[in-house]
Amino acid sequence: NETTVMYFILLGFPTTAEQQLPLFSALLLVYLLTVLENFLFLLTIRNNHSLHKPMYLFLGNLSFLEICYVSVIEPKMIVDVLSDDKYISFQGCMAQLHFFVTFVCTEYVLLAAMAYDRFVAICRPLRYPLIMRHRFCAQLIAACWMCGLTTSSIKLSFIARLSFCDVDKINHYFCDISPLLNISCSDSSLAELVDFILALLVIMLPLCTVVASYICILFTVLKIPSSQGRQKAFSTCSSHLTVVVLFYSTTLFTYAHPKLMYTYRANKLVSVLYTVVVPLLNPLIYCLRNKEVRFAMRKTFTCRR
Repeated sequence: NETTVMYFILLGFPTTAEQQLPLFSALLLVYLLTVLENFLFLLTIRNNHSLHKPMYLFLGNLSFLEICYVSVIEPKMIVDVLSDDKYISFQGCMAQLHFFVTFVCTEYVLLAAMAYDRFVAICRPLRYPLIMRHRFCAQLIAACWMCGLTTSSIKLSFIARLSFCDVDKINHYFCDISPLLNISCSDSSLAELVDFILALLVIMLPLCTVVASYICILFTVLKIPSSQGRQKAFSTCSSHLTVVVLFYSTTLFTYAHPKLMYTYRANKLVSVLYTVVVPLLNPLIYCLRNKEVRFAMRKTFTCRR
């Protein structure tokens, strides 16, 4: 009794009538703040030649990535809070899934590239200008985007082949892989295996790069004789390390496990962290812990006689 599914129903979070307006207002405010913060960060980097360095080139791409990232998920989620019509077309669901996986996989690899940049800056400081040239940084960023796009295309090619029975309800607030695998009427074992392998590769390989980079950084910093020098070296890495811990810990919980271990309630709550909270906090983490960025922002947005 399989039919061609034309749309899905996103169940989202169960709310009462009294909770809808406050939740809508909070989510809308968070979304607007996230876009504004990242846009201002991009504008600051663009307008200050002192920030035209490899580290800020990566940070600018991270901000642009997160503007795209939240814009794929949050507008639909915000509208659905007040709407009784929580339908999403099959094509719209696949498009949302494709862009979401592209952006999240790109961010995994981009954070690893940023860790490598910090490794070269601290462990190979004399060779840093030679290694981290503008062309090489642009190639790294292009490779990050290609990795995300390729991974998303492979995953989507297997998900789109699955059969769904009549109108299916997705117990999530956006089209994600695990909820779609759970409502499929056909055998999803191959799609599940491909998703699991790619998730491990895209998460674990960059994570190993990050861990290896910071182990080398730690040993190098411990060899610095002065405490002031050690503190300065650690301060250049603390913001990136904080973002890595927040992003990797939440997404690793969600994607690096089989479908049978998947629990909707826990997954939805953790998903809020990396789709709503982390993109909001990232610009604040980089700005508040970086004197150079704070000075550049004051220079850009304050009026002087």
